Amino acid sequence: MAKLVTIFGGSGFVGRHVVRLMAKRGWRVRVAVRRPDEALFTRTYGAVGQVVPVLCNIRDEMSVRAAMSDADAVVNCVNIERPEGKSNFTNVFEQGAEHIARLSAEMGVARIVHLSGIGVDPKSASRYIASKARGEAAVLKHRPDAVILRPSVIFGPDDHFYNRFASLARLGPITPIIGGRTRLQPVYVEDVALAAVMGATGEAETGIYELGGPDVLTMREVIAQVLKVTHRRRLVLNMPFWLARIGATVLDGVQFASFGLFSNKFLSRDQLPLLRNDNVVSPDARGFADLGLQPIAAEAVIEDYLWRFRPSGQYDAIKDSAKNLREF
Repeated sequence: MAKLVTIFGGSGFVGRHVVRLMAKRGWRVRVAVRRPDEALFTRTYGAVGQVVPVLCNIRDEMSVRAAMSDADAVVNCVNIERPEGKSNFTNVFEQGAEHIARLSAEMGVARIVHLSGIGVDPKSASRYIASKARGEAAVLKHRPDAVILRPSVIFGPDDHFYNRFASLARLGPITPIIGGRTRLQPVYVEDVALAAVMGATGEAETGIYELGGPDVLTMREVIAQVLKVTHRRRLVLNMPFWLARIGATVLDGVQFASFGLFSNKFLSRDQLPLLRNDNVVSPDARGFADLGLQPIAAEAVIEDYLWRFRPSGQYDAIKDSAKNLREF
């Protein structure tokens, strides 16, 4: 019988790519998510019955135990950008990761892959980063043989990075940014997923890998990429951090005062440290080269999904070519 992998967060941005690649390699895939009915699309990634979404809440030990029953490998792709309902950074990144690692050791799961992030630091001013770091430590405590992946900012068709900036550029002649000189190393979601698959199948050695794309870009250079692909001309203004903090404080306050009816998806105070610090691969870290992989640059991919933000969408190129027509 084919081997079984349980992928926690398997319907998410990264998880769905891991599911598809594992199914393509012939593995049986269990997609562990809070809402299985919203993950039914993953069933099409394999043969009938090969990919099965199951109910799982990583905050609950019994739920985690049931989801990884008889599994040969587990991959933790669960991620949240901000607290949502009963889910927060502590019970998802720390307690949830600890549940998965500890129970996988108790149940004899052969391999475990955990998605973390570049720059994790338990002393970070960002609760997001600090919780990620403590979760990673919990995984290594119970599973020192784990494969830990620390990607830089991840891009792809459904990302919350390039898509967000492209959407922002449609709003007016000025595009404000924060941390214009902050350096990033955008990494393609398919490359991160492939690294996770290599960890789950035993093709990658155990340890920590920092994953970054081939290009190191400042935030301002990222915006320039977006404007070029979307055929827009905008004045890009770098917002000082003190002003950004005021704006983030107001937005957080509105969310608190509205008892969550308004969700601050724009900018929170907790996100500011992320925008202040570089997010690039350390010189001495293991990465794609150690996995035998060549990452894809953002320039080669983003045009495939950012075209919808052009002034005329898919017809923009046609309109440009029509300008060269002459009447005879």
